Amino acid sequence: MTKFTAEKKLEVVQKYLNNVGGYRFLSKIYGTTHNTIKKWVLQYQYHGVEGLLKNYTNYTVQFKLDVLNYMNEQGTSLYETAAIFNIPAPTTISTWKLKFETGGLDALKLKKKGRPSMKRETKKTESRKPVQAEGTVEALQAKIERLEMENAYFKKVECFSSNAGKITNKIKAQVIFELKDQYEVVDLVEVADIPRSTYYYWEKRLHQVDKYEKVKEAIEEIFHEHKGRYGYRRITKELEKRGFCHDPKTINGLMNEIGLKCLVRMKKYHSYKGNVGKIAPNVLNRDFSAEKMNQKWVTDVTEFHLFGEKRYLSPVLDLCNGEIIAYSVMKRPVYKLVGDMLDQAIERLHPGDQVTLHSDQGWHYQMKQYQKTLEQYQITQSMSRKGNCLDNAVMENFFGLLKSELLYLQEFDSIEHFEQELADYIYYYNHKRMKAKLKDLSPVEYRTQVLKVA
Repeated sequence: MTKFTAEKKLEVVQKYLNNVGGYRFLSKIYGTTHNTIKKWVLQYQYHGVEGLLKNYTNYTVQFKLDVLNYMNEQGTSLYETAAIFNIPAPTTISTWKLKFETGGLDALKLKKKGRPSMKRETKKTESRKPVQAEGTVEALQAKIERLEMENAYFKKVECFSSNAGKITNKIKAQVIFELKDQYEVVDLVEVADIPRSTYYYWEKRLHQVDKYEKVKEAIEEIFHEHKGRYGYRRITKELEKRGFCHDPKTINGLMNEIGLKCLVRMKKYHSYKGNVGKIAPNVLNRDFSAEKMNQKWVTDVTEFHLFGEKRYLSPVLDLCNGEIIAYSVMKRPVYKLVGDMLDQAIERLHPGDQVTLHSDQGWHYQMKQYQKTLEQYQITQSMSRKGNCLDNAVMENFFGLLKSELLYLQEFDSIEHFEQELADYIYYYNHKRMKAKLKDLSPVEYRTQVLKVA
């Protein structure tokens, strides 16, 4: 079987994350199994590049028990559990499980390879802790103290790692530092399963000033302000507006360090379609550029299905700055849904405006009442060709963002709660969500700043 370096694994993972191909597609290209690639992706997501490096750790009995308990309590698979605890081979966990089920705790103890050593322990080792006869009061007291120490350690580890999402050596060192006045460091590092040198390395750095402290605070503020919709690239640009100039890779690393990750995952979107007819030509012809406001508008209707009910959204988007200038929401896709939206949009018109309003061939846009209103306000009607969703790609893109950043991201208590969140999102999209095409401004900021100067 081909041996893969960490760099090669990273190359495969990045291709998967960039949607170059799925597990099976990439496994055929690189000559490995799809499960192996799945394991690399999980390791990278939980531990970054470090998770792709070879690990020769000898695991303690306590660590093995923690892994088995976590898998039983959380119901995670072998692959996901191995990724979380940075164990290279998922089969290692299944081996531990089998040993524990057949031989109990003793079966998990690491057996030394080769012949037993004939060397006697040094006096220093013997004298570190006096050996207590099993069953004596002293032995029981020592066992209780050991259990108290382990309990205190794991409680603090859980507290420290709740935000980070994973237990790093830095976190272990922080816990040991806080407990070293109560317990011996030599015992704490044994429970933490790290070398003493690693602990002292981090101890020296615990009291150093974190030069990224203010940047991290700003990152968290921006992340939560946008409800997890911003990834590291947009957060980098938002930070620049606040006076923090850093490379996007640095921001990505800091976000991983504090356990923040963009929650949005794009999903395929299918818009609501009515009957097909031939009413108006495709005047827009996929020319989505506009030099000024109220020059080119696009519209469409989409459907939401929640709590056994349906809601239909009909918005109008101005192609100049991507702003939603009008919209209506109703329980049924009746003509009033589009009519109310059109009345709102018309209020944005100024004398002399010559607007082209583009839509698909839905039945709403074939109604005489709709066409009559357009003629009354001298609005040119444009329609997509049959079966060509790309003719209205900008509107389709907005619906995709809306469903990825709202519908698939949040949970709602009721249909009324959803309607309120929908209104809040459209306000957020217009006033706060930056767009690269608008010089990293929101649609309203672009309209009020750039277009006003022009």
